[in-house]
Formats: sequence, structure tokens, C-alpha cells
Amino acid sequence: MLASIKLLSDNTKAALLIVIATSFVAGTMILAKSLGTDRLGAGLHPLQISAGRFTFAWLALITVFAIRRPPIHSPNLKLHISRSVLGWGGVTLMFAAAALIPLSDATAISFLNPVFAMVLAIPFLGEKVGRYRWLAAVMALIGALVLLRPSAGSIQLAGLLALAAAALMGAELIVMKIITRKESGFQILLLNNSIGLCISLTAAAFVWQAPTTLQWYALIALGLLMACAQTCYITAMRMADASYIAPFSYMTLVFAAFYDFAIFAQIPDRFSVLGAVLILSGAILLAWRESVQKSRKFNSMTKRA
Repeated sequence: MLASIKLLSDNTKAALLIVIATSFVAGTMILAKSLGTDRLGAGLHPLQISAGRFTFAWLALITVFAIRRPPIHSPNLKLHISRSVLGWGGVTLMFAAAALIPLSDATAISFLNPVFAMVLAIPFLGEKVGRYRWLAAVMALIGALVLLRPSAGSIQLAGLLALAAAALMGAELIVMKIITRKESGFQILLLNNSIGLCISLTAAAFVWQAPTTLQWYALIALGLLMACAQTCYITAMRMADASYIAPFSYMTLVFAAFYDFAIFAQIPDRFSVLGAVLILSGAILLAWRESVQKSRKFNSMTKRA
């Protein structure tokens, strides 16, 4: 088995790692939903669930740090704090939404984060956006509107929470792009979870309630799964281009829908399917366009050389 894995190309290994990571991420969503409802006891507040995610992910990462002792080089604390606040806010809102709407809907809306990142990259990174990328953004936003199910009465509040989460995570991606120019993946993970731990525990202190035994197990699993997912993503990013592995990350939606059906007997309706298809189509178009742009830049540099 191990020998056959070693024979695989880096791209294939990266794709497998991303698929594994998506199963973990979807697992964190179903755990958050179970913790936020009465599945494992009286539902916990999203702030407390978020604190559990950061606490046990941090414990896993600090253990690795104590064993391997990688060097920490001149971190930009202002950027790390900004990124951690955005990430904590996005995760907390997503956990809140997951407890109120089908996981497939919450997950699909979360895929808007690269669209928000694209829009924010214009003023903050000075990037130019062409017509294909704007088309991708419009498709994804229409998909989100379908998932929000607007009516004469109201729009789903939980859907708006997921939309706000996607916006915060999109802003987080912009900060992440700046940080990754000078810092290693593990350093970013460790500092992000350390700062997130402080923020989340402080916020959770105001809404704390004693978890049941099952909820403690779920909180531990939530943190460990998130740490494993982040590790898989970082490893995959080192093996292959982001544009290549991006489409595989959409498997999160498949796993989320499957877990939601298996545990909560939740079946996506036609609006969920239509909205998810539109958002995923926009995200895939965006990933494809970015890969084309990178290829053009590489070819241009090659010709000049």
C-alpha cells in the first residue's frame, strides 16, 4: 500500500490530500451542527463551539511544535492578529449557520470566499479583474441569492450568517496571501491558532455552559479534524499549484451533504441544488481563469529568458 502511494505523482498525491481534507472539513461542520443543536445535549453557543475548535487544534499544533521545534522567523504580528480575527469571526458565523440550515447550503455559501477575496484584491493588492472573473463572481452571487431563498416576507437569517462568514473568510484570504510571501506554513498555522485561541476563549467566557461528555468528545474531535485538514491543505499546496488542487476542495459539499443526510436525514431541495451548482460553477470558472493567467505569465517569463 505504502509502496503504491510512493509511486503516485505529486499532483495525484496533492489531489488525494485535498479530498481527505475536505472530508475532515465537512466533519467539523457536522460536529458543529451537532453541538449547536440538541443532538448531544443542550445546544452550545457558536462562540463556545469556536473556542473548542481553536483550543484542541492549538493543542495538536503545539505538540507538533514541541517535538519538531521548527524555527519561528520574524512574524508580522499585526497581520497575524488581523487574519486571526477575521478567521475566528468567519468560523464562528459558519458554525452558527450550520446549526440552522442544511449543511449543503452553509457549505455552498462558504465557497463564496474566493469571490470576496477576488473583489477585495482589487483595492488591497492592486490586482486587475477581467470579464471572466467578474462573470464567475456574478454566477456565484446569484447562486447565493438562490440559497438565501428571498421571499416577500424575509430572507433566511442563517443564510445571511453564512454569507457574512464567507465575506470574512474572503478577507482572511487576502491577509493570508500577504503573510505567505515571507512566512512558512507551519508558523502561520501555529500563530493563527494561538491568537485565535486567546480571542475565542475570551469571547466564550461570556456564554460558557458546561458541556456534556459527548459534547467534550465532539469538541476534541472538531479541533483535531481542523488541525488535520489544515495540515493536509498545506502539504498539498507544496506538492501542486493552487489552481490545480482548488477544484478538489469542492468535494467538501459532497461530504457535507452526505453527512447531513446520514445523521440528520436532511435531503437538499431543488433550491439547494440549483444554488450549489451556480456557486460551484462560478468558483470553478474562477479557478480555471486563475490557472490560465498563471500559465500566460509563466510562458511570458520563459520567452523573455
